[in-house]
Amino acid sequence: MRVRRTGVAIIAAVMALTMTPSAFAVPPPPPKPSDQDIENSKADRDSKATKVGELTSQLADAESKLVDLQATVELKLEDANKALVDLQTARDVADQARADAAAARQEADAATAAIRKVREDIDDFAAASFRQGSTVGSMTAYFGAKSPKDLLDRAGLLNAVSSAPLDALERMQRARVEQANKDSRARAALNLANEKQTAAQNAKRVADQATAVAEQARRDQAGEASQLEAFRARTEQELADAQAKVGGLESQLQRYQQWLAAKQREDEERAKAAAAAAAAQRPSGGGGAKPSRPAPGRPPVTGGSASIVIARALSQLGVPYAWGGGNANGPTRGIRDGGVADSFGDYAKIGFDCSGLMIYAFAGVGIRLPHYSGYQATSGRRVPLSQMAPGDMLFWATRGRIHHVAMYIGNGQMVEAPYSGSRVRISPVRYGGLVPYATRML
Repeated sequence: MRVRRTGVAIIAAVMALTMTPSAFAVPPPPPKPSDQDIENSKADRDSKATKVGELTSQLADAESKLVDLQATVELKLEDANKALVDLQTARDVADQARADAAAARQEADAATAAIRKVREDIDDFAAASFRQGSTVGSMTAYFGAKSPKDLLDRAGLLNAVSSAPLDALERMQRARVEQANKDSRARAALNLANEKQTAAQNAKRVADQATAVAEQARRDQAGEASQLEAFRARTEQELADAQAKVGGLESQLQRYQQWLAAKQREDEERAKAAAAAAAAQRPSGGGGAKPSRPAPGRPPVTGGSASIVIARALSQLGVPYAWGGGNANGPTRGIRDGGVADSFGDYAKIGFDCSGLMIYAFAGVGIRLPHYSGYQATSGRRVPLSQMAPGDMLFWATRGRIHHVAMYIGNGQMVEAPYSGSRVRISPVRYGGLVPYATRML
């Protein structure tokens, strides 16, 4: 009986060993990446991440300079507009001065002609008196007097006859002096008006040149920012590839480690089966609990007025910038500004400017805003920048004059319609020129 039981045990052990591979066999081992491969991949990834960080910082600086230059362009545009108004005013004043001078010259010429006519009448009177040898005329009328009484009679008659034209001549002389003075003052006013017009023309030319220089600087800076953005995009893609490579190697290593653990379990199960078979046919048993997997978490769901206005603003990403464009219903055709915006053809584009985008966003919750960033800044409650929340409006100013608005969307980001030639976009909050408060409408 003992021999029989021993033989049965051996048979059971052999059967257990031959059956184990089908019950516990694992596939062949996957390739195992070396530690050096993983380290090299991580070093490449970290280098790309550092480069992306540097480019992001450079891009932030470039865009900050771009915003400053844009503010300068806007100020130069305002200066050019002022110069244009001053020039028109100077032209109007010069036109009036020319009209006044022409009228004064006509009056002076008329006075001169009247004096000439009176003089001619007096000369005719004197000539007639001389020819007649009478008491009417020149001094010869006195020489023929026969007595003092006759002399007095002749003098009285001469005075009576000649006093009218002589008085008229005197009045004419006074009028001529007055008209000459008026003519002189009119010509002086015209000279001054012409000088002011020339000065206004020079100021307009200087303002236009300054605007052109500022706009060219902004264009150059925009080109630099665009190149940096493209370079950063390429580097970010390289970073993503490097990260994927690291993830692939780490995943490969994890699969190998999982295989190794499975192989160890297989060996352990084989050993247990053999031991159980050798232990006088004791039934073997084993099993393992299925590993539990934690339920994947769900991202929090947010809502409210802030999410509505932010969603409306973000729905316009990529829409062209158009100066003067945008209302509560969406993008509209831009308008002419007589300068920079016109050079970009904003009047022919359908889009938003910075304040127009805010109008559209807040219209989603029934809030009406004026189409001017300076007025929008005072449309709600001001809060410190340290307390700004998604949905708040941020403003930028130069020398105390607000010229740009954007909406804060959280995590240091904002959505904005930046400037002519650009599109609605998301960008990091720029602190250069940012006013020390946010305007909260919600």
